[in-house]
Amino acid sequence: MNKNVLIVEDEARILEITSDYFKANDFNVFEAVDGQEALDLFNSNKIDLVVLDIMMPKLDGWSVCRRIRKNSDVPIIIITARSDEDDKLMGFELGADEYVTKPFSPKVLVARAKNLLKRASGSINSSINTLEVGGIKIDKSSHIITMDGKQLDLAPKEFSLLVYLIENKGLVLSRETILNNVWAYDFFGDLRVVDTHIKKLRKKLGDKSSYIHTLIRVGYKFEVL
Repeated sequence: MNKNVLIVEDEARILEITSDYFKANDFNVFEAVDGQEALDLFNSNKIDLVVLDIMMPKLDGWSVCRRIRKNSDVPIIIITARSDEDDKLMGFELGADEYVTKPFSPKVLVARAKNLLKRASGSINSSINTLEVGGIKIDKSSHIITMDGKQLDLAPKEFSLLVYLIENKGLVLSRETILNNVWAYDFFGDLRVVDTHIKKLRKKLGDKSSYIHTLIRVGYKFEVL
């Protein structure tokens, strides 16, 4: 795949195993054992994906995620031993794209990473490469969105969600349906993660958010006018 992945993990054995799996799948791996080292590596290299532990010395994963998101929409997978739903929501609100709870399967983690990178590059469901509605233009192949001619920065999950909503305009979509299609795996967690991402999309779309309407109480019905 020849992508650069930054793995941030302070447990040596987990870091070694995770790195080995990514290397076996043709990733170039950068390793960090604390938050500050992670930021230093991220800022000095072209990183395509971040696998980020939360509980770390010097600087925790929340802080690292927040700082990365200030200037980058790189895909971020958060890994933690904590399974509390509020923690998961915190990660998504900070801009994480995936959330994995320890113990986890390195093989499944790599599969999720590959799928996330494919979605970030617009290579999934790209039979129609360009979508345009209401002044919003989406180039799925280049992962570029423009709004009234100006480029709009969206995180990978926000991009995938907006594409999915537009491609399914007028349909009634439950939260489960959205999670299984946009997140691309069965999601065992708080369904409010959909609400969180919709809220973030509305904020970024500004006046254009009127093109997305929540019309029914159970599930969602999205219309792009």
